[in-house]
Amino acid sequence: MNGGAADDPSDRRRQTPRRPNLLTPASLEAVAGSVDPMREIEAAHETAAVLVHAGRASDDPGLTARLVGLVEELGLSTVADLWAHRPPRSLPGALWRLYVLREWVRRSPEEASADYAAGMRFADVDHAVAGAADPPGPTEMTAVIDTILTGVFQGDLAVALERAASFCRVVAAGRADRSEGEESADRAAHLLDTAEDLRAAASLWRRGDLV
Repeated sequence: MNGGAADDPSDRRRQTPRRPNLLTPASLEAVAGSVDPMREIEAAHETAAVLVHAGRASDDPGLTARLVGLVEELGLSTVADLWAHRPPRSLPGALWRLYVLREWVRRSPEEASADYAAGMRFADVDHAVAGAADPPGPTEMTAVIDTILTGVFQGDLAVALERAASFCRVVAAGRADRSEGEESADRAAHLLDTAEDLRAAASLWRRGDLV
């Protein structure tokens, strides 16, 4: 097999995604309304690649802030239409989980804080990886999740995914400790599944295979 640069997965990751005009909110909303299933799959991966590349290629703090706040700009339903149905261990699937996590913290910072604080004593290593302040109040929860998502567009994307995974594990431990009932157990288990998917996505990114 030819070992040239075209076969190197890391080169595929660094290539400029096609059609960067998809970064605009209007274009993203138009793509989300597509009725062709194959086009929707293509668009999900294309828009994810465009957004990540645009953020990582720019040193504009304003652009980074817009990307972190994508849900506020487009609405959660539009972002869901784009990415929610893609596999969790894909770039659009991983981004969707990060934005959902941020939206939950943004809407319920007190609940996030209580779950995280309760989980710290069961998951001290994950707490250190997540990087939340101690004590983890509502303001600190909002700050750490924004910092994690900022890391997707600045710095090491794999580290950002691993931090998000650890954040999920701490919250899951706290939720299981604080709550009773089948629903709470299911929510904690779902967070643990999300953590595993995010860790796997980080490994795929390092290999150049997260697409």
